Amino acid sequence: MIESLLVANRGEIARRIIRTAKRLGIRAIAVHSEADADLPFVAEADEAVLIGPANPALSYRNTEAILAAAKATGAQAIHPGYGFLSENADFARTVEASGLIWVGPDADAITAMGDKINARNLMAAAGVPVAPGTTDPAADLDAAVTAAAEIGYPVMVKAAAGGGGMGMGVAVDEAALRSEYDKVRAFAERMFGDGSVLIERYFPRVRHVEVQILGLADGRVVALGERECSVQRRNQKLVEESPSPAVSPELRVRLLAAAVRAGEAVGYRNAGTVECLLDPTSGEFFFLEMNTRLQVEHPVTEYVYGIDLVEEQLRVASGLAPTFDPDALTPAGHAIEMRINAEDPKRFLPGPGVVTTWVEPAGAGVRVDSGYTEGNTVTPFYDSLMAKLIISGATRDEVLERARTAVAAFQIEGPKNNVPFFAELLDNEEFRSGTYDTGIVPRMR
Repeated sequence: MIESLLVANRGEIARRIIRTAKRLGIRAIAVHSEADADLPFVAEADEAVLIGPANPALSYRNTEAILAAAKATGAQAIHPGYGFLSENADFARTVEASGLIWVGPDADAITAMGDKINARNLMAAAGVPVAPGTTDPAADLDAAVTAAAEIGYPVMVKAAAGGGGMGMGVAVDEAALRSEYDKVRAFAERMFGDGSVLIERYFPRVRHVEVQILGLADGRVVALGERECSVQRRNQKLVEESPSPAVSPELRVRLLAAAVRAGEAVGYRNAGTVECLLDPTSGEFFFLEMNTRLQVEHPVTEYVYGIDLVEEQLRVASGLAPTFDPDALTPAGHAIEMRINAEDPKRFLPGPGVVTTWVEPAGAGVRVDSGYTEGNTVTPFYDSLMAKLIISGATRDEVLERARTAVAAFQIEGPKNNVPFFAELLDNEEFRSGTYDTGIVPRMR
């Protein structure tokens, strides 16, 4: 097993990785920016290194600073968490070229899945269903208009190098396409350094369902169930649950098998997620993208399958067998995760500030993965996620009732926060019945 681990991330995910590392007897090393010096993950690490100012380009995305910290502390491995450099193939290659262990998929898999058009084509060749769309980037606006006419409106205009719900727009006709194409292309060039754009069929009433996969050290790829991720604002997730209320046993077999084929197609190792769009009317599903990292919502899978996904990541990276029997995976119960963000609960606009009150709920089936506590400052430099409230139980109904109690008990003052939104959601009949889709939040607003 790896003996020392540098966590190249911050906040709740750094704290969560450190927790597992210390449980396993692994020396946990944190890196942090000047803005994050007082956060819990820094204090809880066995060792912490300042790597730069608040600007993430000069700290959490600073490859040289992170590798220097690894060398100075004698780290054996690097875990990137999610975001920042987690899906940067060049960073993965540099880590391994430096003689360190990369806790994640190899750089070739990251590269293959990072380009959305290449990923679509690879998945189609592997027999994974893909939505109607372009097989090459739309070279210019005229090409995009031609492609959209062939696919049929409405269409999704997507940045080929995008991810995390960023770099996407919907066009219901040619006029809208002409506007969205220019906006998405400009955004993609600015954010990802790649202005390539693809055009796909857009499904107005659709569910976002994903499958957790794990590429084992022996070369096998296994699927650890699905997660429902349809509660979203601006194409970014707010709530995830497992299992999905929309997935029947027959559909689950097909969905998980497709996800395994997706992983096998790129020789996948370590944790990853195959994201799909599900048409709840027809039962058809289509490959959306593969996230080549640990997902924010991994805790719901941990509860349903009774495993620690970070531990499994570390075991794969160490060349060890998993803690579970891959041939006897048995899910049990239900789990829901709510993302507690520093944002107002109506328009979801960021609201950073000093945390003057932080009281977490507790009790049976309640877990809080938090990045902050009372006295900390939520700054505007990073993602607004402050904590994740994860509720588990034997049934979905039990989880919903526990969630209501937990949300009512979660007290945060100082930064704006979306806890009141979750109280509203848990009383929403569409959500409680499990019949919701990706349009539920706009319909609530």
